[in-house]
Amino acid sequence: MSHTATYTVTGLTCGHCVASVTEEVSEVPGVESVDVVLESGAMTVTSTEPLERAVVAAAVTEAGFALT
Repeated sequence: MSHTATYTVTGLTCGHCVASVTEEVSEVPGVESVDVVLESGAMTVTSTEPLERAVVAAAVTEAGFALT
C-alpha cells in the first residue's frame, strides 16, 4: 500500500527549482513519486511507507529550499 503526504515548499521561482526539489526528494528511500506545483509550492510525495517529515525536509533543504 502506498502512503501519500502533502507538504508546502517555499522559495520556488521556476521550473528548475521544481526539478531540483523533485530530484532530491525522489532519492529518499521508499519514495515512489514526487509532484511539485510551482505556483503554490504544494508537494505531494507518494512512498511505500510513511516518511518522517525531517527526512523530507532534509532533502528539500539539500535542494536549497525549505518546508513551511
